[in-house]
Amino acid sequence: MPSFRPSPAEEGVLLDVRDLRTSFATPRGWVKAVDGVSFTLTRGRTLGVVGESGSGKTVLSRSIMRLLPKTAATSGEVLFNGTDIMKLKPSQMRAMWGPEMAMIFQDPMTSLNPVMKVGTQIMEGMRVHYNMRKEEARENALALLRDVAIPEPAHRLDEYPHELSGGMRQRVVIATALSCGPKLLFADEPTTALDVTVQAQILDLLARERADRNMAMILVTHDLGVVASRTNEIAVMYAGRIVEKAPTRTLFRDMKMPYTEALVNSIPKIDEHSHTRLEVIPGRPPNLLNPPDGCKFAARCKYVRPKCLEEEPPLIEAATPGHQYRCWFPVGTVEPTVDVSQNGHVDAEGPVPVAAEVD
Repeated sequence: MPSFRPSPAEEGVLLDVRDLRTSFATPRGWVKAVDGVSFTLTRGRTLGVVGESGSGKTVLSRSIMRLLPKTAATSGEVLFNGTDIMKLKPSQMRAMWGPEMAMIFQDPMTSLNPVMKVGTQIMEGMRVHYNMRKEEARENALALLRDVAIPEPAHRLDEYPHELSGGMRQRVVIATALSCGPKLLFADEPTTALDVTVQAQILDLLARERADRNMAMILVTHDLGVVASRTNEIAVMYAGRIVEKAPTRTLFRDMKMPYTEALVNSIPKIDEHSHTRLEVIPGRPPNLLNPPDGCKFAARCKYVRPKCLEEEPPLIEAATPGHQYRCWFPVGTVEPTVDVSQNGHVDAEGPVPVAAEVD
C-alpha cells in the first residue's frame, strides 16, 4: 500500500482531550474511572497508554469514542479535528465510527459476530459509509486481508470466526477497523491471549499500517515493554489519572513517577536466571468509590513521605519539554522515610530510615 503524505493543514493536532472525566453509577455510589485526563495527539504519531488493570485505560478510549453504557456520566472536551465530539448527536457519532476513528477491541472472538462470515463483517462498514456495491466492497475486503498478511485471503472471506486461529481473528479485527480508512485508531490490548511470536507480528503489522496510512494511533496496554519501541509518547495512568507523560525515550531515560519505575521493574528480564522471583508492586489500587486523600499511589510507594498522604500532587513540568509527572518526591530525589508494610498500607506514625522490603 503506498504511503500517504499529508498536507500541511493535516499535520497539526488531530485529537485534543481536555479535562475528560468519566464516572459510573453503582449501588454504592459513583466510581471515578477517568478523572481529569488531558492530552493531545498529532496525526501520524502513536501514543501509548499504560497502566495496571483498573487504571482507566480502556474507559479512557471508550470515553473518547463515546462507547459507554447509559450508567456512565462524562464531562470535559474531546476535540477531533477541531470539533468537540462530546456535543455530537448519536447519529453524528455513528457517522464518525469507521471513517474518522475506529477501535481494535481486546478479544477478537467476542468482537466478531460468530454467525457472520468474515468477509461480510469487513465489508459492512464500507457499504454503510461509502455506499459501495457488494462486488467492490468484497475486492477491498480481499485487499485488506492481504495487507494484514492472512494466508489464502479469498478463502478466508467465506469462513466464520471460529474457523480461524486467534492470530488470524486478530488480523481480521484489524482489517475491519482499517476498512474505512480511519484517521485515528485505538488498539486496546491488541495482543491479549496471543503467543509471543504472534504478538510481535501483530504489533509490527499495526506499526506498518499506521505509517502507510499516516494514522494517529493510541496503543493501550499494561506492558511497558510493548510500547517501548512502538510509540512516540507514553502516558502512564493510575487510578483514572495520568501520573506521568513524556516522549518515549525520555520516559525510559529519566522516569520520575515511582509508579512508572515499579512497572518497569516488574518486567521480566532476559538476563536473569531461570526462576528468578519477579518484582511486584505491593498492595492494590485504591478504591475509586472512596479514594484516599493525597497521592493515590502513596500506600504502595517505597518513597512515600507524610506530605504524600496529605496533599495530592498536580502534574508537574519536568526540565525536558513534554515531560510531566504527578509526584512530590520523584524517583532519585529522596530517601524513603515511611514504612510500607507487606499489605500495602502506610504506617505514617514513626517514620523509619528505610522502607521495609516487600517479599
